[in-house]
Amino acid sequence: MIAVTFVSYYFFNSKSATSNSYIFWNDEQNKVSENNNFIKWVDFKITYEALDKTSKLDIKSHNSESTIKYNWIELLAYLACKNGGNFKNFKQNDLTKLINQLDSGSTMEDLTKNMKYYSYYYESYSAVLGGFIGNYSIEIPDENGTTHFENKYGIKAFLPIAKNYSFSHYDDFGASRSYGFKRTHLGNDLMGNIGTPIIAVESGTVEHLGWNQYGGWRVGIRSLDGKRYYYYAHLRKNHPFVNGLCEGAKINAGDVIGYLGMTGYSTKENVNNINIPHLHFGMQLIFDESQVDGNNEIWIDVYNIIEFLRKNTSSVFMNNDETKDFSRKYNFKDLD
Repeated sequence: MIAVTFVSYYFFNSKSATSNSYIFWNDEQNKVSENNNFIKWVDFKITYEALDKTSKLDIKSHNSESTIKYNWIELLAYLACKNGGNFKNFKQNDLTKLINQLDSGSTMEDLTKNMKYYSYYYESYSAVLGGFIGNYSIEIPDENGTTHFENKYGIKAFLPIAKNYSFSHYDDFGASRSYGFKRTHLGNDLMGNIGTPIIAVESGTVEHLGWNQYGGWRVGIRSLDGKRYYYYAHLRKNHPFVNGLCEGAKINAGDVIGYLGMTGYSTKENVNNINIPHLHFGMQLIFDESQVDGNNEIWIDVYNIIEFLRKNTSSVFMNNDETKDFSRKYNFKDLD
């Protein structure tokens, strides 16, 4: 679901926008820039069920000889228009009917031409999920102990916790936090053991690395298309990051970037002030550079995204006995 949480809001076409470009915004002046029509707010609440069903249809169609290829983001945007953006009202019948229409020769353009908010939902969901499914090449082990690369189409984003490492979580987005000042929690806490290897969900560039009094040792990675900023916080004391990681570094999806810890809530660096070891994982959407910092930031609830990414985990091994650093076991290439 994408919805506005403000009491007073508007949904309109900008004078400079095309007929398919929409703005979602509230009354606050700092949310709107003159002559700009980028999206101002997204409340991402697509259920795991909807993510699962649409992704399977997308992947199966692309791995078959069928001439009809589904796009899961298009399917989700269509369903959002049908259910008013409330995926708690998701009906399998709506999805089945849509697939039957596409199989019968209808196009998404034809089916959505009278859906006023389809373009908004499609752009919003693309900003969240645009790097999750596509073409990639992954290293595969052979029986003789060697490896080879195979080109595939499927899920190419990874769970932020390495394969075979346990964690627990619940939907804590929006929960109250009081350290420093009263605020809401803008991520998902994944509870686990100190030292658990942390994985880059998506390929991108390291924009921030170092100490933050709230997040402790943290890493911020911007996706290659610039739409997503991934925030990994409360990393391990003394050795938070994988050896050699630095700002500006290019990261592949599935790479080890650091280690789970409990640092933060301190103006002094390298202090454990978090009660329970966990990874704070967050995703920020950026439609315009004015949204990078400040009151215009858009953070989304990633709980169901974490559940979805359990489907794809990165195998790791210890590659340095001295530093105890880990590395991914099988290399990955993004082909899109």
